[in-house]
Amino acid sequence: MISEEDDNHGFGEYFVHSMIETIEYSLGTISNTASYLRLWALSLAHGQLAKVFLDFTVALGFQNGNIISLFLGFYVFFAVTFGVLMIMDLLECFLHTLRLHWVEFQNKFYKGNGYLLRPFEFESCILK
Repeated sequence: MISEEDDNHGFGEYFVHSMIETIEYSLGTISNTASYLRLWALSLAHGQLAKVFLDFTVALGFQNGNIISLFLGFYVFFAVTFGVLMIMDLLECFLHTLRLHWVEFQNKFYKGNGYLLRPFEFESCILK
């Protein structure tokens, strides 16, 4: 919607503004897609890490046929898998939440049309 203030702008300014909006929207779409691909890649990494941990702990116990090795391997597998994958999950949740707040929220709602922040200063109170 064009306000009275915008009546004196020409076609060129509207065109440039529209192109900038289009480029920002396109880059935002690519950024969002890349972010969700990153989450998908992390979920694939979870599966592969769990398989590697299983191969080096419990599977060795099955290959050796040793019940003690199998028993200890299970607990090592559980501890390592739980520890590493939990840390990865926490990092994934933290990064995704940070991205949602700072990238998507700022793109959609923040315009920066407010007033200049003037923090409180004791000097301004003393000088008046």
